[in-house]
Amino acid sequence: MKTTAIALSRLRLTSRPYLAARLPDFIALTKPRVMALAVFTALVGLMMAPSRLDPLLGFVAILAIAAGAGAAGVLNMWYDADIDAVMTRTAGRPIPRGTISRLQALAFGLVLACSAIAVLAFAANFTAAALLAFAIFFYVVVYTMWLKRSTSQNIVIGGAAGALPPVIGWAAASGEIAIEPLILFLIVFLWTPPHFWALSLTRADEYARAGVPMLPVVAGRSATTGHILGYSLLVLPVSLLPWAFGFAGEIYGAVAATCGAIFVALAAQLRRSRGVNHHEAHRLFAFSILYLALLFAALLAGNANRSTVTLSARANAFGPSQSAFSAVHFQVMRGPSVAITGEV
Repeated sequence: MKTTAIALSRLRLTSRPYLAARLPDFIALTKPRVMALAVFTALVGLMMAPSRLDPLLGFVAILAIAAGAGAAGVLNMWYDADIDAVMTRTAGRPIPRGTISRLQALAFGLVLACSAIAVLAFAANFTAAALLAFAIFFYVVVYTMWLKRSTSQNIVIGGAAGALPPVIGWAAASGEIAIEPLILFLIVFLWTPPHFWALSLTRADEYARAGVPMLPVVAGRSATTGHILGYSLLVLPVSLLPWAFGFAGEIYGAVAATCGAIFVALAAQLRRSRGVNHHEAHRLFAFSILYLALLFAALLAGNANRSTVTLSARANAFGPSQSAFSAVHFQVMRGPSVAITGEV
């Protein structure tokens, strides 16, 4: 009895240091770099919506979306631990290293996912929470458990989960889905295959060893570079749609056209190159991350500028004309917004 009490006492004394020591590993499970890009696109969607959340609730909503994205990463690593263990790129992750058990990762991921969905429903609305739940489900069940191990088109279909954050952010602020966030969804959706295939070209041998049917493994290098070029050519005109539809300004249009042309040029250079050419593939992969970040940064900057103009105009308006001007100006700044409801 005395021995048991001592053991329990030691367990209590070491539990906090243990958790503190494992904290970096739990954070690594959430794939922070992937999460950061998802959260940024969600923030842009939230900021561009015609409605505005209370700043505190908006901050909580973004944290919930971040937690949801992190939960998807955790559950992905839980299920893919066997694949991660045989790939050089992923062998250093917490589960293959043995610093976090698969059961711990599963429990952490489920708690994080459920908490994120509940908090988003409370801070924003049910529509945003439902979209977040669907994104997590799609990434974990449809992509990780099914598509990734069964088809070379895994990243094409599975990329829908990673393209949802701007739609979730918009829905968090407005409670609806409109044409604007769907265009942002389409940009990310079409960007994902060339982004990920460029990386998989440099890791084709590892994917083959792990038994994952990535496109370079199944179809070969030539077909993969052809697909990369094809998707990059699709992304360029689609990335200009925010400008064409009027909810992004000329600065965004210039950024999208310039960066899109560079993206296509790098894809074409990769297509023309011979051999393995890890350098060209890695360069395209690195630029693809910068490309998406610049597109959404330009959207965010343009939105901030329009908000400043709106506030300034309202501050300078007087009497009855103020209400009329504000209403008209709000509609112009909002641009074409078609809500997707049950009646459409």
